[in-house]
Amino acid sequence: MATFKVYKLHFTAPLHISNQHEDENASLKTIHSDTLYAALISCLAKTGYSIPQDGDLGFTISSMFPYFQKDEDNAPVYFLPIPLHHKQAEISDPTMLKKVKRVQWVDSSFYGKVLAGKSLFEGTENYSRIQESYLSDVQLPEDANGSREFVRSEVSQRVTLTSRIGEEDAKPYYIDKILFRHHSGLYFIAEGETTLLEKALSILSAEGIGTDRNVGFGFFDFTTDSLTIDLPSQANHQMALSLLIPKSKEQMEMLMNSERVAYDFMRRGGWITTYPYMTLRKNAIYGFLPGSVFHKEMDATCSVLGKIVNLKPEVEGIEIDHPVWRNGKSIMLPINL
Repeated sequence: MATFKVYKLHFTAPLHISNQHEDENASLKTIHSDTLYAALISCLAKTGYSIPQDGDLGFTISSMFPYFQKDEDNAPVYFLPIPLHHKQAEISDPTMLKKVKRVQWVDSSFYGKVLAGKSLFEGTENYSRIQESYLSDVQLPEDANGSREFVRSEVSQRVTLTSRIGEEDAKPYYIDKILFRHHSGLYFIAEGETTLLEKALSILSAEGIGTDRNVGFGFFDFTTDSLTIDLPSQANHQMALSLLIPKSKEQMEMLMNSERVAYDFMRRGGWITTYPYMTLRKNAIYGFLPGSVFHKEMDATCSVLGKIVNLKPEVEGIEIDHPVWRNGKSIMLPINL
């Protein structure tokens, strides 16, 4: 059993997170650990804090995951990503297969079973816990359309003017904004010394996170809590809770040393967000996504793997006066397959 410190973000405004194609019409519904870490570093730099030369602020964070909370007086239900190599149920009813495959998020109270390598439906085939993309004993309220999704996407139209005096036609565009029902939001796990994290998060809550902050998106309040997860007595694999960039070729080979490895990855890069370099792109790197499962030596401990990399580009005639950090250190949970 392990107890983690978590930070709950309750958004007081819509949220838009650019996807890797930078498409305004579609927003991610989670914030990856490297994006959040970069925002925290930026906030500290604005206060004059001297960022360490290796970019390490002394803590490691998970990516952000959804939590459901009906109101301030009710306990939150924390959801974690279903591992990419989760043991599937022996489904006798083929019509339920599609329903089972929709599950992306598992209530933390069931996660010990997931990490032990057991099927969530073993024996009883209990499908009543499945509520859209969530698996929980807690009944999620339905909205007016009968949906139990408490993190919802809503597309709205906006207009941009190419001339301040209106001589050119207005150009409409669409933006996908993420809204949270009830008192729900996103949370992340933190490991290590969190004093700097809380200082930076206080600034970030007022500045907002994500894109379109200039039109009021991305603002939030935050509180701290704890999350207990049952760990298996032994484990032969491990699962990433953050975006992971392996530290070395040797670490990569160790992680891949199993026929049951299952992973997905994403290209990470984007634009530099500090003046006057905002027209410059960062270098790009690929990272493994949360939920990816890798080999582990036979033990059942949590760990932190990966590295922080500098994506500062080399641009002829321009000297960028600061590093551009991308944090690929990940909190790893043991999982038995």
